[in-house]
Amino acid sequence: MYGVQLDHLAAALGVSEARARAVAAGWRARRHAESARLGPGGSWTWLTRAGLAAAGLPYAPAPPALARLAHIRAVTAVRLALEAAPRYAAGGGYWRSERRLRSRMGGRVGLREHVPDAEVHWPDDAPVAWAGECWAIEAELTPKTASRTTAIMRELLTRTGDYGCLAAEVRVPGRPPRHARVIYLCAPAARATVARARAALGSAAARIEIRSLPPGAAMAAPSGPRAKRARRQAPPSASWRGAESQQKPAGDTR
Repeated sequence: MYGVQLDHLAAALGVSEARARAVAAGWRARRHAESARLGPGGSWTWLTRAGLAAAGLPYAPAPPALARLAHIRAVTAVRLALEAAPRYAAGGGYWRSERRLRSRMGGRVGLREHVPDAEVHWPDDAPVAWAGECWAIEAELTPKTASRTTAIMRELLTRTGDYGCLAAEVRVPGRPPRHARVIYLCAPAARATVARARAALGSAAARIEIRSLPPGAAMAAPSGPRAKRARRQAPPSASWRGAESQQKPAGDTR
């Protein structure tokens, strides 16, 4: 992940927010992390170059992009909810983040590939019905056009190669698809568009699952008089439902 907000850090560590704040302070003291209040809600924490090296992660250090805070938070909530599910641990599920996927692609920005928000891999011998599958994960907060969403779905469903593979291996006729299914976790504003996009796929729509985002996915509401007026005018919405380390910062180990 690119960064984590305080309440999600506490959930990931299985501790209170006060304890999570103290843990983050310890990382900062060792120059493994930085923290700042980047938007509404609690502070964000992200790894420095030293922290990434300590966690064995090959990423370039950078704070989470302000324009993507809401999306990063939503994806983190999805990951926490999935990893809390008993069958995830029982099945040996493995989360592979967007950041990991992009790092495999290197600097080949000329390739117009859609990268999912994450992949979930299941071992071949997992004691679950979906053993051996790879799922693409998409967290959808705001609607794209239905045509664009359908195009992304088709791209994910027809891909055969790993991210970072040679261009000739991205889609190879006759090979099994990389993603057995694509899981869309949607905010209420995006769900109808995603459903319309899936309907346009024909028989391939069976491999697209649509669910609601889990609790805790939304950013905290902005504070201040102007924000309070906006909240009073806004319609209501609905949503879906690690051990603490003293040696190394909690990074995206997948």
